[in-house]
Amino acid sequence: MGLVLADDLLGRGLQRIRGEVDGLFDALLPVPEDGRARLVEAMRYAAIGAGKRVRPLLLVTVAEMYGASRSAAVRAGCAVEAIHAYSLVHDDLPCMDDDDLRHGKPTVHKAFDDATAVLAGDSLHALAFEILADPATSSDPFVRAELVQALACASGYNGMAGGQMMDITAAEIELDLRTVTRLQQLKTGALLGAAVEMGAILGKVPQEGRGHLRAYARDIGLAFQIADDLLDHEGDEAKAGKALRKDAGAGKATFVSLMGAEQARQQARALSEQAIGHLQGHGDEAELLRALARFVVERDR
Repeated sequence: MGLVLADDLLGRGLQRIRGEVDGLFDALLPVPEDGRARLVEAMRYAAIGAGKRVRPLLLVTVAEMYGASRSAAVRAGCAVEAIHAYSLVHDDLPCMDDDDLRHGKPTVHKAFDDATAVLAGDSLHALAFEILADPATSSDPFVRAELVQALACASGYNGMAGGQMMDITAAEIELDLRTVTRLQQLKTGALLGAAVEMGAILGKVPQEGRGHLRAYARDIGLAFQIADDLLDHEGDEAKAGKALRKDAGAGKATFVSLMGAEQARQQARALSEQAIGHLQGHGDEAELLRALARFVVERDR
């Protein structure tokens, strides 16, 4: 498939999944007419109309490759996005990264207050597993249990939260490239990997048949983070919709600080091509995954 056609396929895919995810969050989060209203409004503020939606698009694409229901995959994709959204709400708090801007608008604790932001993050975390445990996501209880396990493992100390803790302590010690890679495999790569894994779970792909998908997810996860480091180093804050160059100011080791911008860029591209290579056993049904692998290193936000 030509580059222009692949870009068009990706653009349509991202536009569609954004609408589906926002629509489901809108349906799942009606604002109650009582003292919880401010909390749910904050959840909606964090979850609706925000982000690139790469994770749910990965999940839906893999699920559909193996014949799973798109509506079920969108629900599972919303669960992943709920975890992602909660992590951003908490990361932005003064006790963490202390950011004022996210996706081009005030962060949740700025738009509401710190306490509401904490509760909104907590509630989005709970919502993720409420979605996955609901029979509407899958009538098969074994599939639901495996989805819950995959997302829980990717979210906790062996995944995203563990990577965040490593990031918090990064300014206190000198990190080498191997440690930074491990940090980012947890902080960023775990949820991307979970999205791919959960798509395979919905498609009832056996464990032994998921190796190439896991390798694909691992490579695009690292490529995604290297691209993030490059954006933080040389990106446009107006396009990114958030503060940039904070890592350098905090003295944190990144792929760019350890490798240099040009070598980091080359490594991201190599990982993208390597990820595409893992899909050689698939035909046109995996073209969107190939386009996503290229997108993660070419994006400007």
